[in-house]
Amino acid sequence: MAVTEGILRRQSARESAARTYARALPIVPVRARGLTIEGADGRRYLDCLSGAGTLALGHNHPVVLEAIRKVLDSGAPLHVLDLATPVKDAFITELFHTLPPGLADHARVQFCGPAGTDAVEAALKLVRAATGRSGILAFTGAYHGMTAGALAASGGACDVRVTRLPYPQDYRCPFGVGGERGAELAARWTESVLDDPKSGVRHPAGMILEPVQGEGGVIPAPDTWLRRMRQITAARSIPLIADEVQTGVGRTGAFWAVEHSGVTPDVMVLSKAIGGSLPLAVVVYRDDLDVWEPGAHAGTFRGNQLAMAAGTATLAYVRRHHLSERAAALGSRMLSQLRDLAGEFPCIGDVRGRGLMMGMEMVSAGAGAGAGASGGGGFAGDSGSSGVTGPGGDLAGDLVDIGAAGARESVGGPRPAAPDIAAAVQRECLRRGLIVELGGRHSSVVRLLPPLTITDEQASAVLDRLADAVESVAGSHTAHDEPRQPQRRRRRQGDRAERAG
Repeated sequence: MAVTEGILRRQSARESAARTYARALPIVPVRARGLTIEGADGRRYLDCLSGAGTLALGHNHPVVLEAIRKVLDSGAPLHVLDLATPVKDAFITELFHTLPPGLADHARVQFCGPAGTDAVEAALKLVRAATGRSGILAFTGAYHGMTAGALAASGGACDVRVTRLPYPQDYRCPFGVGGERGAELAARWTESVLDDPKSGVRHPAGMILEPVQGEGGVIPAPDTWLRRMRQITAARSIPLIADEVQTGVGRTGAFWAVEHSGVTPDVMVLSKAIGGSLPLAVVVYRDDLDVWEPGAHAGTFRGNQLAMAAGTATLAYVRRHHLSERAAALGSRMLSQLRDLAGEFPCIGDVRGRGLMMGMEMVSAGAGAGAGASGGGGFAGDSGSSGVTGPGGDLAGDLVDIGAAGARESVGGPRPAAPDIAAAVQRECLRRGLIVELGGRHSSVVRLLPPLTITDEQASAVLDRLADAVESVAGSHTAHDEPRQPQRRRRRQGDRAERAG
């Protein structure tokens, strides 16, 4: 314990105020394997953060370690800039083997700096060069990285070069209706912005979107809407960029999340899991977009041999062992159990996700937020169309009518987001040996990103500990009787799963 406290104290004194995970998770990992992390104090944790989705196979998977050792033992150079090597060739071959139909046969790949944000920058630069245009279409709630261009395309930033469009969702629909109608209105809004000569939006260089918004609160794009975005962009010669940094490599129940909707984007941005736990980022795109001059995008650390070897091993393992299908099946069962939990505790406003990318939005126990409030379900809600000049025509009238209806009905709509409850659940999870992440518009969504190798027994242990944490927090916010028998049973099951694992 003294070692842990000393290290954490020195970290607080010497590292920047920008640190994030270290604030919410005051642990000192010293060993890890699969789902489990062991701290310097000897405590063990079930890790459902997975390096923010980086660890598709969990910590220190044997095939990853073997791939790294093989490169180290071979005497191969570890740093090669963008030179061709057998290790790189094997990685590209495996990567192209996994790409969506229609892209792999006509693709080029650009190795970027080791972070996903650099790959986003490269993608934006690419479509601007290929089209000769400058504007970018992006979506409310988006997260694409921390550099200037990536931040401009993300939901919390404002930049005149980026037009912000509404991203459809059911729970806090920007139009107050949700479902297929909400998705249709979001698509019509996009079409109107592009086609209305008075919208103030010039013909853009590209559209960038996440098939599932991760940091935005685990919001899956409706398949019909994603297909509409593909149709809208193709009809107007606008390259479609899919940011699969967090959703790729089986995470959502398909190898790439765009495959759920049958969409083939023009550009894919890949990072996180493709490096097998080591830093690696690439852009894959249609060969007719390859108009770059030599050196148009470069980076000193784009030739990480160890990451490529680890990535090849990870991609091949996920593909050969059908872990995408496993993520779909297990994720469906876990989401069902989380929805059962939501039925027991009103502080869980919504449960959503795809595959092993899941989230619970925590809400206050009061009445509906009202129109325009932080958690409102009306047209002026937190995921509305900020940054987009309102189009004219019939659609504008439709949206005003729907917005008014949403405002009238908001008393019975979603309750206000509760970041304090979400943070309390995260703390209680950590006390019980479970690591979870927070996200969403108000940091009110408890996120689960377990490795694709998680077992059924481990999944039960995760849900048991999460249920206990929610029960504890709910009890501190509202009066409760003795813990219900189902909770006690879940705790016993979790203890058995921990001993077995």
